[in-house]
Amino acid sequence: MSDRGTLDTTCDSVSDIATMPADSAAEKMYPSKLFVEVTTRCNLACGMCVKQAGGDKTVDGDLPPETFYSLEPAFPHLDTLILNGIGEPLLHPHLEAFIAKAKEKLPQTAWVGFQTNGLLLTDERAVSLVDAGLDRICLSLDAASPERFRDIRMGGEIGDMERAFSALQKAKTRRSRHDLRIGMEFVLMRDNLFELPRAVRWAAEQGVSFAIVTQVLPYSREASSHAVYDTNTAAAIAIYREWKRKAETEGITIGEYFEVFMKYAKSSREERLCEIVEGMKAEAGSRGITLHIEELLSRDEDRLARAQDILEETALIANQQGITIKLPELAPDNKRRCEFVETGSAFVSRDGNVQPCYFLWHRYACYVGGREKRVKPWNFGNLSEKDIIEIWNEPEYRAFRKSVLHYDFPFCFDCSFALCDYVQDEDFEQDCYVSSVPCGACLWCTSLFHCLL
Repeated sequence: MSDRGTLDTTCDSVSDIATMPADSAAEKMYPSKLFVEVTTRCNLACGMCVKQAGGDKTVDGDLPPETFYSLEPAFPHLDTLILNGIGEPLLHPHLEAFIAKAKEKLPQTAWVGFQTNGLLLTDERAVSLVDAGLDRICLSLDAASPERFRDIRMGGEIGDMERAFSALQKAKTRRSRHDLRIGMEFVLMRDNLFELPRAVRWAAEQGVSFAIVTQVLPYSREASSHAVYDTNTAAAIAIYREWKRKAETEGITIGEYFEVFMKYAKSSREERLCEIVEGMKAEAGSRGITLHIEELLSRDEDRLARAQDILEETALIANQQGITIKLPELAPDNKRRCEFVETGSAFVSRDGNVQPCYFLWHRYACYVGGREKRVKPWNFGNLSEKDIIEIWNEPEYRAFRKSVLHYDFPFCFDCSFALCDYVQDEDFEQDCYVSSVPCGACLWCTSLFHCLL
């Protein structure tokens, strides 16, 4: 196990990143994956959701059937159709009709799925979904204890989840749909970190075959304080640990740096401490890695080590129970990967606008390293005006995908000035690289966050 503990027994519920060259992926004539937001309404009020954050400007409503059916030209070319957005998909009255229509047009190997809070999954509804042709369903399970579940999923009960899983298993058996994949998603926070191994074990008893664990995406300053992950990048942490060990061999505590570096008269030991920190900074600079010294020295090593232990325990339980699992990093990865663009994805909001991903889908605020980042939707067209294939092949959209896959824009997680005025405001024009791609402060490319993909 590496220092940062990448735990990934990647399940086939999370698609592999495309291996084609960037230009080839950008030039695809058709999208491979569509994320379709069937509703922005929800029957819960979960504290970590963007709908409960002050910066969210979402208007509640459902995707009109005619908008969904206008997507049919793309269906024969898809490998994945995910009926998810901000809201609860089971609230849409035409959900089963959408699934059935898509299954008529999709390739035989393609799949349709969605994530849900499960409150509306009765025996009858589960059979209806299975009969429509649903292939995958992922239920939100952020705790195994009734009290903690109730605190997180405001308005939900763990008993609701038990009934939902039971309904799905019965429908799967009754309709001989052994190919239906049932999974769980767990949003990792400081308040429920210790619940994770128990939740995965409990889900295994309910018959799940896959699990997705994601860090909490901080849509508010309070949510940012509940995050489990480190705000220092993995490469910065590796350099810090190396120099920390070097200092310890000389009997020097690197954490004392801020107590002594401004002193006029330093002892020989204090002079050596400053030399070590300067050496660490010089090495990082030579390797193109930014060090946030104050944040590195204030890291809660014990808490992060406990989190690492829990992820390792969870991976072991999942393996023992035959569950394939996707686990998050505990620090941002320095090597960016846009799973959305690399896999040929597009997002369709409930008003028919087409956006590239979950980061650029709505108007909201999120927090990058504790600093507010305001985001606006990055629209490339509306389905009431243009065909989905036409929108996908618009020169502006093609150029956007190509630019993203070249990754020739800044990585704000690895910058000592972030967030700067270039990228902080929603009225983005260009970044410090003079790039017009609004992805420098994207949280999704850091390996911290996962979804049904």
